[in-house]
Amino acid sequence: MSGLEISLTTLILLVALALAFDFMNGFHDAANSIATVVSTGVLKPQHAVLWAAFFNFIAIFIFQLKVAATVGKGIVDAGVVDHYIVFGALIGAISWNIITWYYGLPSSSSHALIGGIIGATIAKAGAGALIASGIWKVVMFIFISPAMGFILGGLLMVLVAWICRRTTPWRVDRWFRRLQLLSASLYSLGHGGNDAQKTIGIIWMLLIAAGAMAATDPVPMWVVVSCYVTIALGTMFGGWRIVKTMGQKITKLKPVGGFCAETGGAITLFVATGLGVPVSTTHTITGAIVGVGSTRKVSAVRWGVAGTIIWAWIFTIPASAFIAAVFYWVGTKIL
Repeated sequence: MSGLEISLTTLILLVALALAFDFMNGFHDAANSIATVVSTGVLKPQHAVLWAAFFNFIAIFIFQLKVAATVGKGIVDAGVVDHYIVFGALIGAISWNIITWYYGLPSSSSHALIGGIIGATIAKAGAGALIASGIWKVVMFIFISPAMGFILGGLLMVLVAWICRRTTPWRVDRWFRRLQLLSASLYSLGHGGNDAQKTIGIIWMLLIAAGAMAATDPVPMWVVVSCYVTIALGTMFGGWRIVKTMGQKITKLKPVGGFCAETGGAITLFVATGLGVPVSTTHTITGAIVGVGSTRKVSAVRWGVAGTIIWAWIFTIPASAFIAAVFYWVGTKIL
């Protein structure tokens, strides 16, 4: 499309809507960063959100924009993208985030956005406009990221138990209360590095579609900074409904378990971000928490709660895609 077909006002409104999604992403996914460190009593909630928000932001200095490139140019054919698709995708993602936040379900903001992009694109141009390789990468990591979190969290728990087998429980607890500050910061770093880039990617997509920049141009720095600042602010406000589900309902965690879950999750996020894969921080930390809990005994994990969360994962992409398709049509009437 030509850049003349979208007004400056519409462009500004859509950038603001993208940043609203980014804020909600931080708000919605704050639980992923801080649930374990709060539930183990290492940090008070108000201190934990500040801790997580700080590390969300400094990820800007550590990670390359590979995830942003995948979202902006690797999911759908850039030639069909217009402001109606971006509008539908954002409304689809935001709507699904609100629904799952209301019911306290830790669903994936990332997959809600990917589903939104897919649904709005299909509504305009059909499935032929989708880039299969990019979508399959995202879909595969729906299974790979929680599995990696599960395996790494469980292995770390077993390793720590062996290393500390002759140490008193009191001493282990004291050590890991301190070490959990490190693991929480690493997880928050991975969360900021992967999730903020998804919003960078969709604003990048919008600016290219509007003719404000070429597909070969680098992402403007104002986009990068605003997205990292916004996700950090969202994390500061937190989503306490989901903190309770993640930190208390799946399994009971002690500081040593919190450290292993967060470290396993952080390693998974670092790997995914390095590969440019937009993964779900929710899936990752849930898998790690379940992995830690299952090292004690299978019954230590409340599988009914975990099952409800998995159903929310399964429905996220199709549900947000459907809402996005509807709002793509609405957007063609009102924008």
